[in-house]
Amino acid sequence: MVDFDRISLIYMHLHLIVVGKLKEEYWREAEKEYLKRLKSSNELVIHEIKEESFTEKDPVGMIKEKEGKKILETLGKIRDSLVVALEEKGKQFDSEGFAKNLSNWAGLSHSVTFIIGGPLGLSREVVAKANMTMSLSPLTFTHQMARVILLEQIYRAMMIASNRKYHY
Repeated sequence: MVDFDRISLIYMHLHLIVVGKLKEEYWREAEKEYLKRLKSSNELVIHEIKEESFTEKDPVGMIKEKEGKKILETLGKIRDSLVVALEEKGKQFDSEGFAKNLSNWAGLSHSVTFIIGGPLGLSREVVAKANMTMSLSPLTFTHQMARVILLEQIYRAMMIASNRKYHY
């Protein structure tokens, strides 16, 4: 039996601010599937930020700063949202812990916004603006993969909160 309020998860407003597009068809299909599953009970908006072009000679900080400005501009248009930045050193949860925290976050704010950076990560300014940082795993994933994994974990959290058989 789940010991937290599932109602806050059922009518949740979610935003994903992501750097870059899903380039391969299989990622687009996976995202489409999870968006379809989540559509019935949530408002979920994906804000795609154009990925900066760079070479190995370009300063990493400069690229992250350029992307960060675009992320912060987009974030500024989202009202009353708890902000979770995905970072390699962020807090890790198991699926049930993520479901419980997502429920708590939904209870604290009008919406929850997740931010996924590009291949180089997030700028310090973006991380500082977040209410918390979270890591999907100690492993490193491409930003496209992280996007799909996050959507799957949000869907899994919804299933856990509603006691539906998806998470064993």
